[in-house]
Amino acid sequence: MSLITANKTILCLLAAVAAFLRPAKAAEKPNILWIVGENFSNDLQCYGQENTATPNLDALAKAGIRYTNAFSTSPVCAPSRSCFMLGMYQGTTDTHHMRSHRDDDFKLPPGIRPITHRLKDTGYFTANITHMGKEETGTGKLDLNFVNEGKLYDSAQWDDLRGNQPFFAQINLPEAEYDIYDRKSAEKERVPWVGEEWHPKVATEKNVTPPPYYPDHPVSRQEWARYLNSISGADVRIGKILSRLKKDGMDDNTVVIFFSDNGRLTARGIHWPFDQGLRVPLIVRDAKNFPILSAKEKPGIVSDRVVSLIDLTATTLAIAGLKRPLGMQSRVFLGNQADPPRTFAFAARDRIDETAVRMRSVHDRQYHYIRNFTPGAGFETLNRYKEKCFLVKPLMRRLKAEGRLTGPALELMQPFPDEMLFHVDSDPHEIRNLAQSKEPGHQAALQRLRVAMETWMIESGDRGHIPEPPEIVAPFLKEMHDWFGTPDWANGK
Repeated sequence: MSLITANKTILCLLAAVAAFLRPAKAAEKPNILWIVGENFSNDLQCYGQENTATPNLDALAKAGIRYTNAFSTSPVCAPSRSCFMLGMYQGTTDTHHMRSHRDDDFKLPPGIRPITHRLKDTGYFTANITHMGKEETGTGKLDLNFVNEGKLYDSAQWDDLRGNQPFFAQINLPEAEYDIYDRKSAEKERVPWVGEEWHPKVATEKNVTPPPYYPDHPVSRQEWARYLNSISGADVRIGKILSRLKKDGMDDNTVVIFFSDNGRLTARGIHWPFDQGLRVPLIVRDAKNFPILSAKEKPGIVSDRVVSLIDLTATTLAIAGLKRPLGMQSRVFLGNQADPPRTFAFAARDRIDETAVRMRSVHDRQYHYIRNFTPGAGFETLNRYKEKCFLVKPLMRRLKAEGRLTGPALELMQPFPDEMLFHVDSDPHEIRNLAQSKEPGHQAALQRLRVAMETWMIESGDRGHIPEPPEIVAPFLKEMHDWFGTPDWANGK
């Protein structure tokens, strides 16, 4: 063999090796689009909720899989988002307190990385979309309890996606949220909802029936209607996103995953680990050109599989052709490589803003167990954001003082017991605590879920029992007072 021939052979071999090691081409991997709702439960038409208009999400569900037992790992955004961006429980990674580690040198434990970094390593373009051209589409929200891990996304522009496939894109919707980010809420008589001026007015004070743990009062009905209309408004935005995906010729190459970061933006929802604060909508639609679902996972099916939002991480990596990293707590919940279904979905509530309350939660398909580790804490515990924005709270305080609050609403105003057990199938509003029930089935469920929770707390290395130093919590007191004000009753007036 001549020297020239030998060199050509070596070059060919090197080219073959380089081609083998090169990240997969766009045509070899699907795009992945997360559409993330803000603060709502499965209150869509396709889940049976009245007085909402969600045709775009309903159509997405008909083309994909709709999950009925999906739960966030926290009833508030930052811990929940920190969890599903890492595939690790927030209590494991010390990201469990609301908006913690924003101005310190905290780094994630070794081997734990944001999902966008893992995807980028394999050739994915990453984006947290805020704009489609000049139109504002998403908030670009991060709200993560880790800020020292480097750049997380490549772009914020939809227009960058078509030329950078495969992509992982996340669109964080503005709904549902109060319009609080001008930080002038304390000055307002009523803090409006984001988009309430244009949201479809499907729900009205006259046609809605709020959950029974709120008083039958115009304020309760008005706020419940605004919440439901926020969901209808979110669906309008989602329709524009899905239409643009088709227009740009990317629809058949894109797996779409829709979910919400935590439960309802209502007084008993967000912040509290009741079912309404944790249960979220979850819809997954396959990519026509890159089918990832199994033969049993046919379009339009409804799954009662127990799914935790922590499982988004491993599932998204699996869609991208990546194995779950060793030690990751997330599980794959769909496709031919799905892990065994969860029996339980766990959640945690820790300090939120200035309010230090520790609670833990575990769901199975039928029951929900909650443990309160903060004696005396309850729905009435002061949180300035909720006192200012959630008009039902001051209303219930007033009605209670006047002796006009009754039934489940009055019971909600009592301090939380140490343990709560609810049979969610028969009691979806969770107004009948079965923890003291002598019925054998209830006692068996209590023991089963109690042991499951204790085991999870130990195995996950839950750090919730470690108190934050007072100097960490103190600044939140001033920040929340300046932002939302402090009610007279809390000032002793």
